[in-house]
Amino acid sequence: MADLLAAPALRLAATELPRPGAEVRWVATSELVDPTPYLEGGEVLLTTGLETRGWRAEWRGYVERLAAAGVAALGLGVGLTHDRPPASLARACRGVGLNLFEVPRPTAFVAVSRTAAGLLEAERESAARHALDAQRLLTQAALDVVDASTSVVRRLATIVDGAAALVTRDGAPTDGPHGPRAPDLDLDDVAAEVRRIQPQGLRAAASASGPLGTTVIRPLGVRSRPEDWLAVFVPGRIGDVDRVAITTAVSLLGLGLERRRERRTSDRQLRARALELLVADDDRTARIVLGATAADATTPRLPREVRLLRARGPADAVDDGLALLEDEGLLAAVLDEELVTVGTTRRSSGVADALAARGLRVGVGRSRPLEEASASHETAGHALAATTASVPVRTWDDLADAGIVGLLGRDRASAFARSFLAPLAGDATLTETLGAFLRQHGSRGETAAELGVHRNTVRNRIEQIETLLGRSLDDPQVRVDAWVALQVSATP
Repeated sequence: MADLLAAPALRLAATELPRPGAEVRWVATSELVDPTPYLEGGEVLLTTGLETRGWRAEWRGYVERLAAAGVAALGLGVGLTHDRPPASLARACRGVGLNLFEVPRPTAFVAVSRTAAGLLEAERESAARHALDAQRLLTQAALDVVDASTSVVRRLATIVDGAAALVTRDGAPTDGPHGPRAPDLDLDDVAAEVRRIQPQGLRAAASASGPLGTTVIRPLGVRSRPEDWLAVFVPGRIGDVDRVAITTAVSLLGLGLERRRERRTSDRQLRARALELLVADDDRTARIVLGATAADATTPRLPREVRLLRARGPADAVDDGLALLEDEGLLAAVLDEELVTVGTTRRSSGVADALAARGLRVGVGRSRPLEEASASHETAGHALAATTASVPVRTWDDLADAGIVGLLGRDRASAFARSFLAPLAGDATLTETLGAFLRQHGSRGETAAELGVHRNTVRNRIEQIETLLGRSLDDPQVRVDAWVALQVSATP
């Protein structure tokens, strides 16, 4: 509005100017008492007031209608109906914050329209030039061979004269905030908003205005779900150049993510093959395959002693877990729908807890030399099978310490015990005799002494037990099964 009033050829004179920065979209002319049905907002309304002769109190309703319709300013042509803007009109405009100016008699309304059109065209051309400059600067930043994403984020923050940052799906900042208004980008609010709109995927976007400016949040990616989010703070109202800059930055950052994703996919295939070789105890070839992956700070190193971890859960949780392990520099891959990783005794507990926190069940294998990784992988599988919703992490060491019940699991061990001892029909005498017989390593004489009965009594009872079980207690496997069944049944 101030630019239009400043045009010297028009000789416009401001009467009330509470909003000199009001955006002008067009110029309209009307002598209607209520022109608002024909307005869209943002217009400069020109009138000679032909229908307003003698108005006093009527001006208030007229001005309120214009303000409600979003009119940027009212221009009153003087020298015809009114020699100057009426005082009651000026008071009404002052009351609602509507700009008011007078158009001198020699100035044609069409001249005002033509000047406004020229200013709007010049503004559009200027915005287009600035938008092209912004795109050029951002594209140059994206060519940074050291850290293209950081360069783009920094350049964007400078262009919008605000702040910009990259955050994860959890809302944690990974780059930034950068820019002259970095403290004004509220990362807590950004994190909450990212979590809220995340289910919408790549279609998600958010924009919130506050007293200091506008915060825009956009997902980054091209074909898959967002991995990173761009958060931008723009002081005041967001303009066309700001929108173009943000859109360009989103595209450049998204393409960069896809390039990294393709490279990571290739590396993941190589790491999966290396892990398969390791589980097959071919550590030499596994090292060769790992050497073909991208050489960076997160390239995994193989320790001499390993503890393999195996995890299962929802696909999203497996993806999150894999990304976490890769960031930690661990060799990890998804094999047969299981997340498998090579850990160490020192780190395995923390890694298992981190995976469980993402909704996975985790089994930790025994510690073995690298060349015997298959043994650790197998025992990790047994530990994983023993996990439950309430106990999502189990280790082989814990299961081994807990004996056969720990290895089999309470439910399976109890079912086995009930099935094996069922033929004895709960006969306490036969059960007691069987236990003593096993403790005495099959000696009938020692069994008789322990029970305080005759040797022939023991012999008769053992024959009865073997008949009921349909098995010979001279068979070592039968003795093992019987001992396990008795131990489980005796455990509360």
